Amino acid sequence: MARHDPGAGQYCPISRTLDVVGERWSLLILRDMMTGTTRFNDLARGLPGLSRTLLTKRLRHLERAGVVERTVMGYELTPAGRALEPVVFGLAQWGADWVFGDPQPDELDAQLLVWWMHARVDTSVLGGDRHVLHVRFSDDLRRFWILVEHGTPSVCMADPGFPVDLTISSDVASLYAVWLGRLSLPVALRSGRVQVEGTSAVTRRLGQLLRLSPVAPFVATAASAG
Repeated sequence: MARHDPGAGQYCPISRTLDVVGERWSLLILRDMMTGTTRFNDLARGLPGLSRTLLTKRLRHLERAGVVERTVMGYELTPAGRALEPVVFGLAQWGADWVFGDPQPDELDAQLLVWWMHARVDTSVLGGDRHVLHVRFSDDLRRFWILVEHGTPSVCMADPGFPVDLTISSDVASLYAVWLGRLSLPVALRSGRVQVEGTSAVTRRLGQLLRLSPVAPFVATAASAG
């Protein structure tokens, strides 16, 4: 670990930890790295409220602290960084239990939701070299496509021009609720809040294909407990 740069100025392990990860955005950067994001541009796309300048500053701080290291592939967690996983997901558990209520309008970002979804597509259930998933929102005029080529998913905001294997239609709030575990996919489909059209080979594997947010189990458990 790097030399300590005191922030709170207290000789306490909690204080020292906050000196490393207590600044705004730091835990969200670590959250995204823990769920597989390694490249700077991908981190920036997953944190649209964070300027690229501040992202650079936060990453450098985490590097100096020995939590993150730069590699030829981008950024990776060090053993110290990986050891923070129970802390980060412990916050997810606490948040789901105590503060995670209905969303505020400015928290419902359709583009960010599709970006999160594309990173969790389980391409192993798809056969063939190319597949296209189309996401349509009733309350957002933008259209999104998730293009999977040779097992690698990417997000397109213009029609990639290939046949669509699956179309998901929903309002933004309902798809967020499914993604985060507040609303189960079967209930959303039965109620019509989420609708799907596509080839049977893809639609029957929808639950496997679109893996939910890593925090969805915490949210679902809290929701079922009332």
